[in-house]
Amino acid sequence: MVEVGPRDGLQNEPNSVPTAVRIELIERLADAGMQVVEAGSFVSPKWVPQMADTGEVLTRLRRKPGVGYPVLVPNEKGLEGAIAARAEEIAIFGAATEAFSMKNINCSIAQSLQRFAPVAQAARDRGMRVRGYISVVLGCPYEGEVRPEAVAGVARRLHDMGCYEISLGDTIGTGTPAKTQRLIETVAKQVPVEKLAGHFHDTYGQALANILAAMEMGITAFDSSVAGLGGCPYARGATGNVASEDLLYMLDGMGIETGVDMDRLLDAAAFICAQLGRTTVSRAGRALSVKREKQPA
Repeated sequence: MVEVGPRDGLQNEPNSVPTAVRIELIERLADAGMQVVEAGSFVSPKWVPQMADTGEVLTRLRRKPGVGYPVLVPNEKGLEGAIAARAEEIAIFGAATEAFSMKNINCSIAQSLQRFAPVAQAARDRGMRVRGYISVVLGCPYEGEVRPEAVAGVARRLHDMGCYEISLGDTIGTGTPAKTQRLIETVAKQVPVEKLAGHFHDTYGQALANILAAMEMGITAFDSSVAGLGGCPYARGATGNVASEDLLYMLDGMGIETGVDMDRLLDAAAFICAQLGRTTVSRAGRALSVKREKQPA
C-alpha cells in the first residue's frame, strides 16, 4: 500500500493545511504501518499552493526507519528543492493523453518525457529512487477513451528512464475490471508487471473491483488515500483515490499481510478529518468507527 493522502489528497483541499498538521498526518500514517507515505510535491506554489511548504515538511518530519517519503517533482527546479530537503525518493508524472498533459503540466507528452529524462538521471546519480506516474490511463475528461497502447508507450519511456515502479492512474475513475485487465495486459508487454502499480479513483465506485482485477494480473502495489481524500482539479467531479481503510479491509479479508494496523489507520483518518472539518468517505472507515464507538470501554 502506497499512501498518497498527504499529497494527492490534501492538494485538492480548498485551503492549505498547516504544516504541523501535515507532518502529524504523515507520522501517524507511518506509525500505522504504511511503508510508503507520499509527503508532498515540489511544484510551483502558484499552481498548487497547498504543497508550498513541502520542503519544511520534509525537513521537520520524524522519519521512521524503513519508510519511504517520496515527493512529486515536475522539473529540475523541483528536484533542487527535493535535494535541499533531503528527499530520498522522487516521483515524476506524465499523462496518457495530449489534452490532459497540456492541462496538467502545460506541455505535450513528448515534451514532458524530454523534461523528465534529465531529472530522473540526476536523481538516480544521487542515489535517489525514482517512481513514475501516468494519469488518465482508463479515461480522459477531454479525450474520452484512452488506447492501452498509448499508456504502454509512456510507461516504456518511464521504465527506460530508470523508474523502479510505474503507477497507472485511473484519474477520473471511469475504468472497469475488464478494461483494467486489458490495459495491464498491453502495458505488461512493454514493462514487467512486477514494476507496475495501480492508482484507482473511486468516482464510479469501481476502485476496489479494479484493484482486484489488477491483482489477478499480477500487480501487488496500489496507491490509496486515507479517508478517501482527494480528487483531480482538472477532472470535474472526480473523487479521491480509493480510501486506504477500504483497501486495507479488503486485503485483510483476503488474508493478505500488509503490515498496516487498521485501528491506527482509523485514528489517522479521524485526525485529518477533524482538522479539515469533514467526514470520511471511506465506507469501511465509517462502519468500523461506529463499531469501535459501541464497544465498551
